[in-house]
Amino acid sequence: MEKLEYIVPCHFGLEAVLKREITDLGLAITSVEDGRVTFAGDLCALGRANVFLRSAERVLIKIGSFHAETFEELFQGTRALPWETYIPKDGKFWVAKAASVKSKLFSPSDIQSVMKKAMVERMKSVYHIDWFTESGASFPVRVFIKKDEVTVGLDTSGESLHKRGYRKLVAKAPIAENLAAALLMLTPWRGDRILVDPFCGSGTIPIEAAMMAAHVAPGKNRSFLAEEWTNFMPHSLWQKVREEAADQEDFTVQTQIQGYDIDEEMVSIARANARLAGVDGLIHFQQRSVTQLSHAKKYGFILTNPPYGERLEEKENLQALYRTLGERYLALDSWSMYVITAYEQAETAIGRKADKNRKLYNGMMKTYFYQYMGPKPTGSKK
Repeated sequence: MEKLEYIVPCHFGLEAVLKREITDLGLAITSVEDGRVTFAGDLCALGRANVFLRSAERVLIKIGSFHAETFEELFQGTRALPWETYIPKDGKFWVAKAASVKSKLFSPSDIQSVMKKAMVERMKSVYHIDWFTESGASFPVRVFIKKDEVTVGLDTSGESLHKRGYRKLVAKAPIAENLAAALLMLTPWRGDRILVDPFCGSGTIPIEAAMMAAHVAPGKNRSFLAEEWTNFMPHSLWQKVREEAADQEDFTVQTQIQGYDIDEEMVSIARANARLAGVDGLIHFQQRSVTQLSHAKKYGFILTNPPYGERLEEKENLQALYRTLGERYLALDSWSMYVITAYEQAETAIGRKADKNRKLYNGMMKTYFYQYMGPKPTGSKK
């Protein structure tokens, strides 16, 4: 199969992070849009993107795109796409998700229904059968319609890529694994430098940091939907990608990654998740209140996702909690601090305006990534 185009959705505001990741894999970017990046590559690139990308949500094969303002145009445009190239006659196929922005076609259920009918008609004409058993591998389709331009993709990932497989137990309001990894990549932190998360919850930020430090591929311990697609994606390609991932791992790395939480149960959960991720030896978890945040060394990093105040009893304590975080940060010599939160008064409570403030979306929730930059270590290279 010749080179394909792949669509990779991500959190809004993190397109540049994902673009850099894809480029670092040696893959060619073809476009960058709000919430997604498109690149070109062979079938091996499909496997590598799923296994190695930390900030991605999923990887889609781009089946095609066309203009549609009516359901008839949607039907004919969908019917014209080469579905038989990917879906065998026993394949289970459906439109799993339809999203529409500023378009004449806006009903997701109607879009899904019309496209399914068009796919059936195309497959009937190619396979010369009137009934599809759909007893084989699954081929979910995702469609984006923006300003009447329809983009159609085949989901190769299955479960979202943020599900690494290590987080069996979670906090009340966990940060997604791919968002945590992306935030780390937005900072100058590297694996040999100090990192502390004083509100570590189920341990996502420290675990993602440890995986990055040891070059552990995020998709190492999970499966992907496209592994079932043996009609055009041989198992040998997946084996090759996983061998590449194993060759890159380095557990001899010396780390200074720490996760604290006031809740003893959350600390136990974080440790269990780190063990499942295989990086428990690289992280120090401890029950500790933010009031006890301190460190003897200089030039460390705080990266944290404090409570937002979703519950009323939490809201009442938010200002004091953020004020304490600001005071403890001020007492740390030459440190940097990065805080993601939906709490609108965070800067005021911390007591200092952030050097940078980036608006990000954590799912549908608007959050702010406040960045307080410390000095570079003496003698460090730019």
